Amino acid sequence: MKTVIVIGGGPAGMMAAGVAAGRGLKVILLEKKDRCGRKLFITGKGRCNLTNDTDPENLIANTPGNPYFMYSAFYGFTAQDTMSFFEGLGVKVKVERGNRVFPVSDKSGDIVRALERFAKKSGVEIRLNTKADGIISEGGRVTGVKSGGKIIPCDSVIIATGGLSYPITGSDGDGYRFAKKMGHRVTALYPSLVPLITKEKWVSSLMGLSLKNVRLTVKIDGKQVYSDFGEMLFTHYGISGPLVLTASRYVTDKTDKKIEAYIDLKPALSDKELDNRLLRDFAKYVNKDFKNALDDLLPMKLIPVIIKLSGISPDKKVNSITKEERLTLLKLIKGLKLTVTATSGYNEAVVTTGGVDVDEIDPSTMESKLVKGLFFAGEVIDVDAYTGGFNLQIAFATGHLAGSNC
Repeated sequence: MKTVIVIGGGPAGMMAAGVAAGRGLKVILLEKKDRCGRKLFITGKGRCNLTNDTDPENLIANTPGNPYFMYSAFYGFTAQDTMSFFEGLGVKVKVERGNRVFPVSDKSGDIVRALERFAKKSGVEIRLNTKADGIISEGGRVTGVKSGGKIIPCDSVIIATGGLSYPITGSDGDGYRFAKKMGHRVTALYPSLVPLITKEKWVSSLMGLSLKNVRLTVKIDGKQVYSDFGEMLFTHYGISGPLVLTASRYVTDKTDKKIEAYIDLKPALSDKELDNRLLRDFAKYVNKDFKNALDDLLPMKLIPVIIKLSGISPDKKVNSITKEERLTLLKLIKGLKLTVTATSGYNEAVVTTGGVDVDEIDPSTMESKLVKGLFFAGEVIDVDAYTGGFNLQIAFATGHLAGSNC
């Protein structure tokens, strides 16, 4: 019987292992941690945004990192296939805003346990606390895996070790090292879908403040690279939240350049409409100090920051604020500027940008073009997507394809 070794017990690895074992192959899954799916447990803030309920073309459109490499995988195992797969394992799913798919229970553990059940029921032998030390090949073909000073003979190996994001969960770059030793090129690696660090010190005073219905625009060296509407939040060192994580994909490899982020706090209002709104509020609070005139317009926590940046004295009477001062305030509300200096790194990144060069992988099978019997699945490949369930769909689709062809 043909033996397949899967290295890595994440979503791609468990999917690949279960599919391969379901074909009647002997499958051994090596997971160096004490349980499978450790990173999966924390995805989607513990809720697990497992896919996006959309068609393959839109999956491709939301995959900025080598999208067309994913053509066969996305059409071979669609988002609807992922949903049906988990429903078939007893996990009911639901579709939320932006077509994001979650388990009805809102518990990522249900997804992890379902994958484990699938793998075990298919006949996969899962070896926990078992680290792969290297892959052995002879004559351009995989022959085994080194582990614990021993060699486990096999006919195929699927590398599904993840990237570098959240290394505490076990994704610390093993797969890249294995690939390089097998002769593969690994492209430049960067943290992606990651919070951004800003130069402005005042952001720390806003830590924990969540902004909804705002527009975030990012410029690199003065050129706009991203603009979208939604939610974000302030951290003690910068900004995060859905808008920021998506924006980070455009800047993660360009932090040596001038990066500026602008927050439109009132995107539903034109400049003229906002000016009229300010005039109405100022008329309402005509005899009050400026610091007490913005309560109807802005979150309480944000008001002291806006006042300080406006240069208008907080104790100035509203009735004495000039037109020029009002227009300065308007521009601030429509474009609160932040200077991005860095990302918060792999410890907080959702995924890794970069990985095993897709030119050296067969997109219809996930097999190496350099070494027979060597396959790749998931984040270890140089493919990544935006936030919204797209990256897990990549893991499931590539895992399914590798498991079907190994």
